Amino acid sequence: MDNQRDLLQAEPELDLASRLTQDHHQSLKLWLRMLSCTVKIENEVRTRLRASFGITLPRFDLMAQLERFPEGLRMGELSKRMMVTGGNITGITDQLEQEKLVLRVVDPQDRRAYSVKLTPAGRRAFDDMARVHEGWIAELLQGVTPDDKSQLIDLLSHMKQQLNDIAIKD
Repeated sequence: MDNQRDLLQAEPELDLASRLTQDHHQSLKLWLRMLSCTVKIENEVRTRLRASFGITLPRFDLMAQLERFPEGLRMGELSKRMMVTGGNITGITDQLEQEKLVLRVVDPQDRRAYSVKLTPAGRRAFDDMARVHEGWIAELLQGVTPDDKSQLIDLLSHMKQQLNDIAIKD
């Protein structure tokens, strides 16, 4: 495995932004650079989650949503928050329920709907994974100075607000 990484690192880096030329619009260059960085980090996190905890990133993400809402979330709300179909949420929930990490509870305000909650075992498992996950992210971004991180957070927050404003107009 280390030999493969060494070989990959020796080759010129090819990513989503590598096909750009000076003629491309600066916004497109920025978009592809952000996407490229996101994909690299996400792929590394996926690999580490599977190797260390035997869990997929979507399952981790669903548990992360539920960790923020101890009273649980409806399936539709999970779908919206994770930006995936209801069918995907159902499949992930089924798997986590079989492992006793989450449970479905009838929504008291609408008996046709279910909320999903972390079980105590699910909360403990997620807490362990989240602690390790945070360390991975810190490791992957250790080459970025604290000042640069702050600046990037500010810039991306501004960009997100502009994108929200555009979405409201549509």
